[in-house]
Amino acid sequence: MHKLEVIEKKIMTVEQLVPQLNIWRFLGKKIVFTNGCFDLLHLGHIDYLAKAADMGDCLVVGLNSDSSTSALKGPNRPITDQKSRSHILASLFFVSAVVLFDESTPYELIKAVKPDVLVKGADYTIDQIVGADIVQANGGSVQTIQYIDGYSTSAIEAKIRKSDQI
Repeated sequence: MHKLEVIEKKIMTVEQLVPQLNIWRFLGKKIVFTNGCFDLLHLGHIDYLAKAADMGDCLVVGLNSDSSTSALKGPNRPITDQKSRSHILASLFFVSAVVLFDESTPYELIKAVKPDVLVKGADYTIDQIVGADIVQANGGSVQTIQYIDGYSTSAIEAKIRKSDQI
């Protein structure tokens, strides 16, 4: 199998993911879920995702679609389209699956995944984390990860826009 095929197999619909989740559970794997836009992947994203992956055996990333990202971040976002973002995320060796979602939150996706661990950034408190109720009701845990200061897509975007004005 070619490397690109390996990457593309990790990009799944919910319908494709559910049987894979069942296999992982049968094998006793701990499933971790996180989500985001992951526009212009940077060191902050890599640090966050690697730490999330360390919390279990299989990391599932819910990726905001282009329309969902635009609704959350504004009309100039995403900078990179969902195909690019999903392929880049899936190319990370510690990401097991990437699933696009169109909604403003991943609540329905979390209901389908039923992860053992739900991870978000430490800028959220557990009571603010979408899907925490589902995960905790199923006996899972909700964890937060501190971001690395100075790394954000918005800061990169602002720097690019500023350089265009010079």
